[in-house]
Amino acid sequence: MAFTRDELLATVELSPQAAGAHDRQGWVGLFAAGGQVEDPVGSRPHRGPTQIERFYDTFIAPRDITFHRDVDIVSGSTVIRDLELEVAMSPSVRMRIPAYLRYAVSAGAGGPRIGQLQAYWELPAMIGQFAKAGPGAVPVGLRLAAALLRNQGPAGTLGFAKGMGGAGRAGKRLLTGLLDDLCAGDAVAVQRRIGADTVICFGDDAPLSTSGLVERTTGASWRKLIASGSSLAAGLDRDGRRAVLIADVGRGARAVTRLRYFADAT
Repeated sequence: MAFTRDELLATVELSPQAAGAHDRQGWVGLFAAGGQVEDPVGSRPHRGPTQIERFYDTFIAPRDITFHRDVDIVSGSTVIRDLELEVAMSPSVRMRIPAYLRYAVSAGAGGPRIGQLQAYWELPAMIGQFAKAGPGAVPVGLRLAAALLRNQGPAGTLGFAKGMGGAGRAGKRLLTGLLDDLCAGDAVAVQRRIGADTVICFGDDAPLSTSGLVERTTGASWRKLIASGSSLAAGLDRDGRRAVLIADVGRGARAVTRLRYFADAT
């Protein structure tokens, strides 16, 4: 079932509304029966209503989250939201987290539902920001650790900690070079960097050639590069139009295995 742009955006917007209202049932109910949350990308996903409820109880219920949206991009049935998350952990501990959110929307019995929510943000950077909050962060950290163990158990806590690993600095170096070549329109250099086996898509699954990707990015400037798990995401600006490139890298961040270019259809 195809949804209109307005329907997709309206579905996605219900998520921050329910989170801001601390509406547990409303937030969990936005997801399809087999829906999943991967937040941050690289951590163990939460699948199905029970696990998504545990995610909500651990990370959303105890705090106030403000979504400072920059731009929404709709590509097929996927919405990419470029934003900054403002998270109030306590009256004295407040963090600003640059992020990209990917919402894959699917058909449900009552209309569109979120099939997958992926949050691209940097867990190590968040922890560093948290540590700089000083002594006030100590009780907040203890409460978060207790909530993780209570709601997720030891395995879930370790699953969340997996978000610390991934592409990291090596991945950022790899993608920085690729972004520079894409923006310069250097198709030969781009092909050399990604190799013949790299899967390139417009949106989540529409095949796109290397030349097609270069054509869409030549003359652009890139911004806000985020490494999250084995993926990296960056924004692209060209002639007032916005796009987001998501790259998946292999072990050791030595090669790009998949590139997805998200932009509004023209």
